[in-house]
Amino acid sequence: MSHYDTNLDKNSANYVPLTPLTFLKRAKEIYPDYEAIIYEDRKYTWADVYKRTIKFASALNKIGIKKGDTVSFLAFNTPEIFEGHYSVPMSGAVLNTINIRLDAKTIAYILEHSDAKVLVVDRQLHIEVKKALSTLKKKITIIDIVDEFADQSKCEKIGDLEYESFLNTGDENFDWKMPEDEWQAISLSYTSGTTGNPKGVVYHHRGSYLMSTGSAVAWNMPNRLNFLTIVPMFHCNGWGYPWTIPMLNGRTICLRNIDVKKIFELIDKYNVTHFGGAPIVLNMITGAPESDRKKLKQKVYVLTAGAPPPSIIFKKMKELGFEVMHVYGLTETYGHVTQCAWNDAWNDFDEEKQNEIKARQGVRYPNTEGIAVMDPETMTEVPKDGKTIGEIMIKGNVVMKGYFKDKDATNKAMAGGWFHSGDLAVMHSDGYVKIQDRSKDIIISGGENISSIEIENTLAKHPSVSIAAVVAKPDEKWGEVPCAFIEMVKDKPTTEKELIGFCKETLAGFKVPKQVVFCELPKTSTGKIQKFELRKKF
Repeated sequence: MSHYDTNLDKNSANYVPLTPLTFLKRAKEIYPDYEAIIYEDRKYTWADVYKRTIKFASALNKIGIKKGDTVSFLAFNTPEIFEGHYSVPMSGAVLNTINIRLDAKTIAYILEHSDAKVLVVDRQLHIEVKKALSTLKKKITIIDIVDEFADQSKCEKIGDLEYESFLNTGDENFDWKMPEDEWQAISLSYTSGTTGNPKGVVYHHRGSYLMSTGSAVAWNMPNRLNFLTIVPMFHCNGWGYPWTIPMLNGRTICLRNIDVKKIFELIDKYNVTHFGGAPIVLNMITGAPESDRKKLKQKVYVLTAGAPPPSIIFKKMKELGFEVMHVYGLTETYGHVTQCAWNDAWNDFDEEKQNEIKARQGVRYPNTEGIAVMDPETMTEVPKDGKTIGEIMIKGNVVMKGYFKDKDATNKAMAGGWFHSGDLAVMHSDGYVKIQDRSKDIIISGGENISSIEIENTLAKHPSVSIAAVVAKPDEKWGEVPCAFIEMVKDKPTTEKELIGFCKETLAGFKVPKQVVFCELPKTSTGKIQKFELRKKF
């Protein structure tokens, strides 16, 4: 045994489990009177937020919530769900944030499967929640969020307890507990399953801490930034930013609903410096009428993720004063784990080439130990030729603990010592990853693999196209062929013939859509196109 392994043991002085909960405690101690959260006419300082989270954690303990219990939240982006990211784990419990757009059946499944003891819920969601609760085989404690800025015509009482009055039953001197082990679960998020029931993804304190610090470094986030919550805090814990922002003494400005006019107003009023959003949100921003826009006073930094963005979106956002960085990740990886880190050598390229590079998924975050594109059968890396397709594999401390109560799915996802993303990509010679498709979305026509994303990027360059989604359509001769579904830009009509001709200018013949359908595209709450709904049409 080496001298470095002798009498140099871990102890409480030199080893403390990593947890993002300490970021809030630090913010309260150093910046107690700084504004922390703004939501409409409500403003809380760090001292306020800390006191409120302590009291809510205490109140949870008083009703019997303990280590390992699940507390679910069904809430819009309001202060309550931000506070839940601290109060719930401070009580020892695990935070389960649920998608507000889910149907009653799926909500009931999650509450049952997660063993939820408490549900904190916005009253505007009463219709689906009451249906879900009526089918549950167990009784859980319901705490209503009463928000005067909710649509009051859609609000009804759900439970017997109310958030503010429940919070005030807690003790502000409550001695909250640090996790005993950084591997201890901090949150539970359910994937949006397209077939069957969603899977529960378990995060630990260590991963959430490292995601927070890694995000700040990768995005060059400064202290005192003003962060607008457009990404739902139920989705990958808002990509982890409820934990990141307190570390930087930033201000969080809450946006309850996606409203482009409101986004511009909040950016202007609070000097917003940063926000994240799916490409569809960026599309809404660039497509907003002049009457809804406000000229930016300063550059606003934007992260986009959730779906591969068409390159044209970077050009449109830049023209408005936004600087967009593309990142990539999954629910299973705490959110983003790669970024399209910019290389100064690319500054000499023309704008179109630069935007094409910006659309890549890029290279690993500083908190990610490994990103590779592999053949999933042999687990060997594909050549870095920008052509050979493989599956994106991820390794590191920001890969989930596993799927809740699903050992087989966990083992399958982690086979070979890497997390299997299910995303098909190529690796360029410079080590930058570029997604070609989800494995289920690749189109195989006459034995040729066709990337639906490549076709969508081409269609997005047409001035009449707002959003494009391409899926496989069964074909007697070729097996399947590309079919495009298009949302048009308002007041800029086009035709199927014109779009097919536009694609023929730059795409190989077998990649050109054989049919174009004009319609409103089905989307998830985070802006992803629900391609499985489009495939059902065939």
